[in-house]
Amino acid sequence: MKIGELAKRSGLATSTIRFYESKGLLNAVGRQTNGYREYPLEAVAVLSIIANAQQTGFTLDEIKQILPQDIAHWQHDELLLALRKKINDIETMEVRLAQSKAHLQSLIQLIDAKPADMACADNAVRVLDSMGIASRKKGSSRG
Repeated sequence: MKIGELAKRSGLATSTIRFYESKGLLNAVGRQTNGYREYPLEAVAVLSIIANAQQTGFTLDEIKQILPQDIAHWQHDELLLALRKKINDIETMEVRLAQSKAHLQSLIQLIDAKPADMACADNAVRVLDSMGIASRKKGSSRG
């Protein structure tokens, strides 16, 4: 099938398909005598795998490492190892995100706890001091 047909079947732009091909992710592409690319039917499945892998956080380099030259010949152990590693990466990221969220929530609470009669600049000093950040007291503006 030609690239236009492949784009229609895969839901991807032709430029994306060419990009994946240039990165070595889409193999087994033949050329007709007129120079047009000829894609096998399995290219639709390969593109689906690439798109799904990207959505789950795999980089193109990671996808290239686990994607076999021939889709019928997956390296079972390597694939499982890569999938488990990605799950571990996601779990590590979840911990970091939870810590960042908690930090931001406590910062919001600290800023929100500004006494009504305190100037914004003084509140900034109070917040920075409570965070252990040295601050210089600036002019007092209301806020």
